Amino acid sequence: DSCPMYLLSIILATILVIPFTLKTFYPYVWMDILYFRDLLRILVRFVSRRRRRPLFFVLDRFLEQRSAHPDKPFIVFENEAYSYSYTDKRSDKTANALQAQSGYQAGDTVALFMGNEPAFMFTWLALAKLGSPVALLNHNIRSKSLLHCFNCCKAKVLIAASELKEAVEDVLPSLLDQGVTVLLMTKHCDTPGIESFSDKVDEASDSPLPRFLRSHVTFKSPAVYIYTSGTTGLPKAAVVNQNRLLTALAILSSNGVTSSDVIYVNLPLYHTAGFLIGFIGAIETGSTIILKRKFSASQFWDDCRKNSVTVIQYIGEVMRYLCSTPKRENDKGHKVRLAIGNGVRAEIWREFVSRFGNIQIKEFYASTEGNVGFVNYAGRIGAVGRVNFLHRKLFPYTLIQYDTERDEPVRDANGLCVESLTGETGLLVSKITDIAPFVGYAQNEEQTERKRLRNVLKKGDLYFNSGDLMKIDKDNFIYFQDRVGDTFRWKGENVATTEVSDILTISDCLKEANVYGVQVPGHEGRIGMAAVTVMEGAQFDGSKIYEHVVSYLPSYARPRFIRIQVTGTFKQMKVKLVEESFDPGRIQDPLYILDDKERSYIPLTAQVYSGILSGNIKL
Repeated sequence: DSCPMYLLSIILATILVIPFTLKTFYPYVWMDILYFRDLLRILVRFVSRRRRRPLFFVLDRFLEQRSAHPDKPFIVFENEAYSYSYTDKRSDKTANALQAQSGYQAGDTVALFMGNEPAFMFTWLALAKLGSPVALLNHNIRSKSLLHCFNCCKAKVLIAASELKEAVEDVLPSLLDQGVTVLLMTKHCDTPGIESFSDKVDEASDSPLPRFLRSHVTFKSPAVYIYTSGTTGLPKAAVVNQNRLLTALAILSSNGVTSSDVIYVNLPLYHTAGFLIGFIGAIETGSTIILKRKFSASQFWDDCRKNSVTVIQYIGEVMRYLCSTPKRENDKGHKVRLAIGNGVRAEIWREFVSRFGNIQIKEFYASTEGNVGFVNYAGRIGAVGRVNFLHRKLFPYTLIQYDTERDEPVRDANGLCVESLTGETGLLVSKITDIAPFVGYAQNEEQTERKRLRNVLKKGDLYFNSGDLMKIDKDNFIYFQDRVGDTFRWKGENVATTEVSDILTISDCLKEANVYGVQVPGHEGRIGMAAVTVMEGAQFDGSKIYEHVVSYLPSYARPRFIRIQVTGTFKQMKVKLVEESFDPGRIQDPLYILDDKERSYIPLTAQVYSGILSGNIKL
């Protein structure tokens, strides 16, 4: 009789002990289980949507939300609220106005050249209703870069914001030569070759668009082109197809965002973060978006308080800028509960949470065109994600040893790559499969091929080369270390060194230019620097180079420092140049710094150098 009781007490004791044992020896096991549950739920929903007929796309999810709560605000912008129903009607008017244009047919690719404003979203939805892929042009680019990006995706129409009229006029002759229809979001335009479009939208019918206009669209059809930095030369258009857009719907909902949340979107809509996470993510959850033209550290928390914001997005710089604003009594007085983004350093993460309150930070890792991503669902400070068995089964990835001097993966005697050990830095590569495809770049097979890596772990295999160096610790957390090759990040933008070099060498006085990023204390990423040689018989003219750089490059891509080298030493390794940075104490060569007030490159003195280090001189 006492035996069953004894057994029962052992079983009960074991059941009680198991959670404590797991928590002690496997502290993240519950989080892993919950993550798997969420992953499973996302997969089930995705598969069921893939099976629906007629085909189900992001636009259909928006139409479901409009039917569910037509009067709910979808976008709030500069004190104006636009409901789901209004957004739907305005996008119908935009689509009908576009159909009346002789140079456009439903399904044609259209380029959108616009900052953060509701018209960006209305126009994108209009084009989705017409079955048209949309190229999201960075509104900071000009002249040669703008034309290149426009031509990448073979667009028939350019729709531009009224404030970008001059930038459009710069490239207008080339656009008209190609027979492009150019529309400006204004009620009146007197430039020959540019048509006003806002007036036509106002007058157009708001009758719904027939579904057959987009009947040609499949899951493999391009939905949007998002531009990423070209590792050689100009930006590349990453193709985001309808299938990938459908998977992007899950980003916010998988992080616990619901229809009662209010999301603050101040990152640019032409980038992955603003567009896929902020805009597309909110379509899935049916949330309200507080849209801001651009990020402002001084207005950030006031905007959050005024609009009862609960979810914010960030890139590393955003957190740093917020932490460096003057402290206020009401720093913790807001409703923000969740921050989603990437690139926040451990020390800034700690400072942010201690100053602004108990905000859950969901750091993740992904790239626009890449086929692997990580989420730091366990909240380990400084990590970009957590790696586990199931994730690796679905998306086979690994870290391989990388030779930074030679800028290539290390290979063994058999010509295969060598996997990095736990705690070692390695290049992240991910196997290209049906579940994890790599679509590549529009009209650029050469660049697409450069991102493919063959014979990685066995002969004939095929991997995506992320271009990112990572490290995995003994607890299976993964940390971002650095970018490799010819790009660096500054002010949240990727800068392609070869594009900047090409632009410097078409100036009148520079013969060669070696461009690289250098770290600055108190700043995220790396700032641009160029080691240059001057043409024989020419002089370095700081104001001429300044004018040249400003007319060709957006502010974040302009080299802040220039180092003049004597011909002959030029083939110096970039690694050494990066190491010497912009320290006049270490460098004998003449050094210059870009000065916007002087509209010139002026000599970089020891005094200026110490001003930069102390933070008195803003970069």
